[in-house]
Amino acid sequence: MTDMTDTGRAWAVLLPADRYEAERLVHHDTLELTGLESEHRPAPGDRVAVVVDGEPPSLVALGRVESGGETEQDPDDPDPDGTRTPLVVSYTRRLFDEPLPVDGLVPAGPVTPLAADRWRGLADRLGPPPPRRTWLVSLDLPIEAASPAEAVRIFWSYVRELGPRELPAYVSPSGDELAMQAFVLGAEANQDPEEDD
Repeated sequence: MTDMTDTGRAWAVLLPADRYEAERLVHHDTLELTGLESEHRPAPGDRVAVVVDGEPPSLVALGRVESGGETEQDPDDPDPDGTRTPLVVSYTRRLFDEPLPVDGLVPAGPVTPLAADRWRGLADRLGPPPPRRTWLVSLDLPIEAASPAEAVRIFWSYVRELGPRELPAYVSPSGDELAMQAFVLGAEANQDPEEDD
């Protein structure tokens, strides 16, 4: 486990729109960003507010830098391509489904220094994390096949090919299956063709 002691420094990290959509679709423990050209870079232990651009920008996650911060270049091991270590942020809180608008924050690029008290203010606005509960999630596909094993292979092929952008997943609270809802692209989706008319 990486030691992420609190450095007292904080940053706003701007998440590109396409990456935000990808983070909403699949659960990740960390956020890895490459190609960050910035004079100052976060270091391990720094606190991070992950935001998406907008008017105003919106907070979508909080985290701590795990790796990829400022490092001194070893003269005996030069980096011929000029590439830098990716910035890796461990999520501590996610708000991907309900972004929090942040007035007065103007990102000055992919990584912007953030006053520690401003970061604390954002964290305080979130309050305690909501309680976790058990959900039943299913994906049902009618598959024509000659055997159960073949049906399973075709199922996984469909899942890999179509993925969360096209296949609806059905979710309900454990013990309340009648409250089942369909989700596509991480958002509730109507699957009743009669209601579309």
